[in-house]
Parts: sequence; structure tokens; C-alpha cells
Amino acid sequence: MRPTMSAVDEQVAHAGSVPLWQDPAHPVADRVQHLLARMTLEEKVGQLVGLWVGADASGGGVAPHQADMTEGVPPFEDVIRDGLGQLTRPFGTAPVDPVLGARSLAHSQRQVMAANRFGIPAQVHEECLAGFAAWRATAYPVPLAWGAAFSPELVEEMAGQIGASMRAVGVHQGLAPVLDVVRDYRWGRVEETIGEDPHLVGTVGAAYVRGLERAGVVATLKHFAGYAASRAGRNLAPVSAGPREMADVVLPPFEAALREGGARSVMHSYADVDGVPAAADARLLTTLLRDEWGFTGTVVADYFGIAFLHTLHAVAEDLGHAAGLALAAGVDVELPTVHAYGAPLLEAVRRGAVPETDVDRAVRRVLTQKVELGLLDAGWEPLPDGVDEVVLDDDERRATALELARRSVVLLANDGTLPLRASRDAAAGPRVAVVGPLADDPMGMLGCYSFPAHVGVRHPDHAMGIEIPSVLASLRERLGSGTSHARGCDVTGDDTTGFAEATAVATAGDVCVVVVGDRSGLFGRGTSGEGCDATDLRLPGVQEELVRAVLATGTPVVLVLLTGRPYALGDLAGRCAAVVQAFFPGQRGGQAVAEVLTGAVAPSGRLPVSLPRDAGGQPGTYLAAPLARRSGVSDVDPTPLFAFGHGLGYTSFAWDDVHGTGTDGVRWAVDGDATVEVTVRNTGDRAGAEVVQLYLHDVAAQVVQPVVRLVGFARVPLEPGAAARVSFTVPADVASFTGLAGHRLVEPGAVELRVARSSADVVGTVRLELVGRERRVGHDRRSTSAVVVPLAPHGAGHGVGAPGQGGAR
Repeated sequence: MRPTMSAVDEQVAHAGSVPLWQDPAHPVADRVQHLLARMTLEEKVGQLVGLWVGADASGGGVAPHQADMTEGVPPFEDVIRDGLGQLTRPFGTAPVDPVLGARSLAHSQRQVMAANRFGIPAQVHEECLAGFAAWRATAYPVPLAWGAAFSPELVEEMAGQIGASMRAVGVHQGLAPVLDVVRDYRWGRVEETIGEDPHLVGTVGAAYVRGLERAGVVATLKHFAGYAASRAGRNLAPVSAGPREMADVVLPPFEAALREGGARSVMHSYADVDGVPAAADARLLTTLLRDEWGFTGTVVADYFGIAFLHTLHAVAEDLGHAAGLALAAGVDVELPTVHAYGAPLLEAVRRGAVPETDVDRAVRRVLTQKVELGLLDAGWEPLPDGVDEVVLDDDERRATALELARRSVVLLANDGTLPLRASRDAAAGPRVAVVGPLADDPMGMLGCYSFPAHVGVRHPDHAMGIEIPSVLASLRERLGSGTSHARGCDVTGDDTTGFAEATAVATAGDVCVVVVGDRSGLFGRGTSGEGCDATDLRLPGVQEELVRAVLATGTPVVLVLLTGRPYALGDLAGRCAAVVQAFFPGQRGGQAVAEVLTGAVAPSGRLPVSLPRDAGGQPGTYLAAPLARRSGVSDVDPTPLFAFGHGLGYTSFAWDDVHGTGTDGVRWAVDGDATVEVTVRNTGDRAGAEVVQLYLHDVAAQVVQPVVRLVGFARVPLEPGAAARVSFTVPADVASFTGLAGHRLVEPGAVELRVARSSADVVGTVRLELVGRERRVGHDRRSTSAVVVPLAPHGAGHGVGAPGQGGAR
């Protein structure tokens, strides 16, 4: 039975020209309550589900278990009869012309509005991790490249462009960013992460959130929480992380993105942590997220995650039980399509197994977000203004994608072979051979959530929709068409018949650029990406053998890695003339790599993950305690080949006058600020950018701590001879950790703030004494800020880290 309005209610509702819930002049809470009080159970439940039109069991699968989870979904007209919470991926399921797609979406919205009594439209969500996952939309670098760029402000600009594209065609919510901290490089989704350090992930992730939210699109933090810490690096696998690892490594980026970014949605993880699936974890989704952190937005399910409580985790005996567990824990919306929150939830509420108050709580949150987005305002129009002029890939977006790609390219090693001399006259420059399976492959630029790799590969007869120059094409543009090429081998497989051609091409060259790495895909269709986990960290297929075969020719080799994870290079790095790492740098990545190789752009990327030395050793990040470091009681050396934060350049930098002080000299109050300063000078003959990194070392703590952990960074671009003073303001909050009692605290005692080029390359140390009583800190804690002040020109001079101490940078 539908609730009826009293005469007073009718008068209130129609006192103006529109119902109260459609009137922006009224407070949001009043509008929501007025509407909620008039809704039937069926209408309420309708707001808690998504609908994935076009997804079916034969769709090829862009989500786990799509084939079995999309069976039995009712027809569109039946699902929307009492209202609909969300529409799933109208642009990201198949190639759709943006203008036609926007018009089709508007038509669907009018159907949804007409079908329910209150005219409530659906909230529309899409993937947007490496750009709006739609046909003809710009494909930006993947998040691991964002981390390598150490440029939060540029990531924020990119996210603003992504959000503007989404809003222009009628999309309201983006399922990004991924804030998982890398714990095992074998995990296929490493490419989707920002890196292995919580501070880097949180800082860059918060910047992405600010950009997306500024554009009016709801950012969705995922995967909350612990997903990347799975056993053996397997996707959708159990997690054995203890509460301290969760509190100090896994959770901080989510806190930062909420506190500093203002995200309005969170997506629960698939994982179970210590036996408790996230979708059924009230301590995580309610006690921590809402009660302690103050989150007021919506929690959405990762695709089919509520049903997985029954089918995969076996903590629910049926779908109705699963729905009740998820609702009670705090999951507001079932995505991607109606399943457990449909008929099973209705039946469970009717028989008293699930309280209707749990439904009301979730519906209130959903309606609040729709009101805030303007979807319930009178006269709301589903077709955005100017839709016929929409272009999702233009010069401005491509320029941002290119600049982010440029900043993300990491020069790992160089004996002086790079940069290659750029010349259109083949006779004027070196003869450059280019070999490798990814040298002339545009797909080598893209991560698994870029539209061409995510969806386009399932439509091979459809145009890609965007231009993606390869490394080879971009090099030929700069070095001349005489640049020779051979593929050598495929990314996967054991066929070596192409080695002969590759070595012949290399032998004829003065230098050989070998481009190897990953092909991203989904669920086993790639070597990197969701569901594409690795058993070890060797380069896929016979690519390592190809590199060794080319090295055997005696021609100097420049090794270019286009990958979604770090790979163990063993002795290869030492045998190559130069090594360049690019993490799926997006549609302009081929140009960015070529510019770095030829010196048109000076490399400034820094590793957001360590590069391991051995393929079979237990993967481990730089956040290692003393016992996790090299020791004399084990013959396994976990020391990385290249450390977190490492990266070289084409100029040299001198670091002078490292100076720091606490609240009072060397005394640093447990509730005060410290300052650390360093002068950085470009002592070379060309422009470049240095990345100043600040690490904290706790001399002795009540629980084991990493030897060092990043607490601040600043990217410093400098012209030749120019200098800048970099000043960090460091609140004592950054020294906090989870103590013996289980809460976060700042503990008195000696600490060191280390100014460094990387986690393994320290330039100067400031030793301070934290003083005062042990202090408990919470969600409102502060993070380090950095200011870069240019200095007046004067003699270049030499100081700490002058050229000759570790090579040109």
C-alpha cells in the first residue's frame, strides 16, 4: 500500500509551484525526509540498485563473474517501475558515439522518471581511472604513472578535465580513484595504484578527488579496504593484514582523500580481511568510516560484491541474508545491476529478517546525494546543455595527458648514451635500431581501464576512436624515417623465430632501443591488469631472452619498459647503456618516451614502487622494518635494484645547506611543527626538475616501524644555474603510528627527518627530539606542506650532492 498524504502534508507539498522535495529553497534534509516519508518499500528499494543495460552473460566480461551474475536480471521496464538508484556504464559497455550516447542516456532517464511517482532520475556512473572510459575520450596515463610524476597539481588538472567530460554527457559519478597501496608486485592491478607509499598515494589521490569533485562529479574511493594486500598477490583473494598494517599503511590514503579531497562516495573491497568480508564489515563501513571519520556520503558495492557474500565468501546462506548483512554494515547501493537488493531484499524485509529502518537509512543517503547533485530540482533536464558540441578528446586534454606522461617517465640508468641526438637527417645522427614487441604497438601505452583496452578489444571491427602514436612512430618523427625496426617476439608466448631479424637490425645500428613490457587486459587476457596476476616478476614471455640476444650483438642497448608493474631486471640493467621505465603512459606516451630518449624533454619521473632485483624473491616494498632488510642469517637479499623514489635526469643538481629545527631548537613538541629546509641548485647546462623527498626515521618506537617512510616531497623545476630554497613544515602528526594499545599516537623520543633523492639516497639528516607526553591523534591530523622559493641567481658552486657523487641527475 502506498503511504497517503494528510491534508496538511498536501498543503505543504503544494504551497509553492512544485513539491517540497523538488524545491531548492528548502534544506536538503527536509527535502529528503519529505520524500522518504511518502515512499513505499518497493520505491525505497528501487533507489538502492543499479541497472546495467547491455551487460549480459555473453558480453565477454568486464567485471568478475559477469557471466553468471547477469543472468535473470528483469527487463528494463520492470526494474524501473518503482524507481531506480543508478544507471551503470551507458558509455563504458560498448563503443558509443558521445553525442548519440548522451541523447540515448537522456531518453533512458526520461523513461526512469516517467515510471516512478516522484519523477526521480537515476544517478549515472562510469569508470574514469585513466580517463573517462568512453569511446573517443582521452586516455591519460595510469595511476602508477601519476605516482611517478610526483605532481599532485597536474593530476588534479587531469581529473578536472575527466570530470568535465563526464558531466558534459550526463554522468554524475566516477568509480575512481584507486587508493590501494601496493603490497605485492605480482598483483595484476598494480597498474591501477599510485604506488607503494601511503603518503604518496594519499596526496596524489586527494588531488584527483579534488579535480573530479570540482567538476561536479562524485568521486568514489576504492577499494575499501585491504584489497591490494591479498595473499600471493592474487586478485579477489583473502587478506591476512593485521590491524596495525591496516591502520598505518592501508587506511591512511582513504583518510587523506576524504579529509583533503572531499570524496562523496566509497566503494567496498571484495576482500575479506582476517575472515571478515568488507561488504559485511560494520566496523569498517560504519564505525570507522562514518562514526570516526565523519563520512556522510554513499557507500556503493563493488560489482556483484553483495551477492559474493553468499556465492564466494559463504557468510550468507542466500541472497536475502547477503542483502541484510550488507545493509547492516553500511552498503547503500548495489552495483552494477539489481540482484540481492531486488526481490531477495524485499522478501527479507517483509518477513522481518531485515529491518526497514536499515533500508530507510540507505535511501536517505542516496536521496541526499541526488538532491545535492540537483537531480531532484524541479525542471531538471537530463540532456546536458551543449551536448551536440561535445568533444571528449581535444588539444587541451591531450596536452595534459602528454605533460603528465612526460613527467612520469623514469630514467633508471644511463652511461651517457642518452639523450639520443635528434635529427631528421639520418646521415647526421646515429643509426638507431628499434626492436621489441611494444615498439610499434599503441596498446602498449594503455592500462586495463582505458577504453580501448577495457572495452574496445571486444569490438575489433570498431575504430579505436583516438590517435595513439607508438614509440617507433614518435622516434622516426624525431630521428628520421631511416630508423630501422624489428618486432623480435610477442609480449607472451615462447616463439623466438623473430630473434634473428631483431639481432640483425640491432647489429646494423649504432644504438638499439629495445621496447618490452606488458599488454594490459582483464581476467587473463593480458599480462597486467585486473585478474592478470603474475607467478613471478620476470618479463612476460621470451622478452628477457630477446634483450639478452640483442645485448650479445655488442650494440649499446637502451632498454625501454612499458609496464603495469615493476619487473626484476637482474643483471640486465647493468649491461644496458640506459634503462627507461614508463608505466602505461597513455595515448601520448609514445611521444613522451621519444622526447625523453632524444632529449627534447629532460626526464624527471621518480619510482613510485621499488624495482626488485630477483624475479623469485618474496616481493616487498620499501616500507620495510630492519628484519625485512638484508641480513647475514638469510641468503635471500631483498634489496631492490632501484629504490622507491629513484630517478635520474640529464642535468646535475647540488643540494646545499640542509637545515632543520623543531618547536624549540632540537626539541620538537608532540603537538608542534618542525621545519626542514634545503637549497637545490641546477649546476648543469640544461633545464631539469629535481624531486626533493623527505623521509622520517624513528630511532626507537614501542612497536616495529619501517626504517624510513615518506612524509613529504616537492617537485622543483630549475633552469641552468637557477636555485630554489625548499622548505617543509612538518607537523608532529606525521610521526604518529599505531601503538601497543591499538590507537594512533605521537610518542616522545628521537626521530630523524632525512632529506633525500630517494628512499636509499639520503642527502642530509635533521635529528630532533619529540618532547611532551604521549599524544593521541585522530582523523583530523595534519600532513606535511612544502614551499619552493626561487633564489636570486649567483655562482653555481658545489655542495652536498654535487656532480660526481652518484652520477648526473
